Amino acid sequence: MATEPGQADGEHARRLPPWIKKRLSATGTADRVRRMLDGLGLQTVCENAHCPNQAECYARSTATFLILGNRCTRNCRYCAVDSAAPIGPPDPAEPQTVAEASARLGLRHVVITSVTRDDLADGGAGHFAETIRAVRRRLGEAIVEVLTPDFQGNVASVDTVLAAGPDIFNHNLETVERLFPRVRPQADYRRSLEVLAYVRQTRADHRPKPYTKSGLMVGLGESDEEVAGAMADLRSAGCDVLTIGQYLAPSTAHAPVARFVEPARFDRWEAQARQLGFAAAACGPFVRSSYHAQSLFESLDA
Repeated sequence: MATEPGQADGEHARRLPPWIKKRLSATGTADRVRRMLDGLGLQTVCENAHCPNQAECYARSTATFLILGNRCTRNCRYCAVDSAAPIGPPDPAEPQTVAEASARLGLRHVVITSVTRDDLADGGAGHFAETIRAVRRRLGEAIVEVLTPDFQGNVASVDTVLAAGPDIFNHNLETVERLFPRVRPQADYRRSLEVLAYVRQTRADHRPKPYTKSGLMVGLGESDEEVAGAMADLRSAGCDVLTIGQYLAPSTAHAPVARFVEPARFDRWEAQARQLGFAAAACGPFVRSSYHAQSLFESLDA
């Protein structure tokens, strides 16, 4: 079946360019993954963020776990995750449940992300660490990738996550500096870069030494020159791995799509990323932070 993801308004959906469509086939595997996750009471960013790759990834028995609940204390204008006061403290059983789901899925590359929890003293860093350790105990050979919030720049929280030994520390820049006040009003462009730079500067103290990773969305009103500038800023902060994908509005209440970037432009950004010195890059209309994360990680050694 053809899907036109991320566009709630039918009139706008009919204007989508041909490359913003996917041919998907319904599979029993995807349904089984959904039932298993529901049965364990786990959240995924795949569902909560309305990811256009959800059916494809579930069909491959992969998912990106969303910990710390499904309510975010921030209100980014591009994100489908609910912005509301979180209900209660983190679930102490969640780390082990994530490990159980990872084992049932047979994952060799586990991606863990979260909502932003500015209501917690450590921003949820301790819960991240417990989840990493639970996965390590259950799947000792698995690669563990975390996609964290900025922890409001609190390096003690970053240290807590790093002490648990993730293989990849991902923090998404998301957009260019000029657009932060409009689409990420509670975040800060330079603070995000500083988090990545801190991980890069201190990673020699940790085992394993984590790669740093970040992602951008395009189509929010940025120029190509601003994207190039953000790429350069990320590289200057020591970011190793870059992803760039097309922004798709989850609803008409979210920031509108300003442009649909042609695939050839993504190809040029990927080549430019290599020229800037990124160890790996994935750029394309449907690229997301955790999309084919295992293959991208394995390309680091290619």
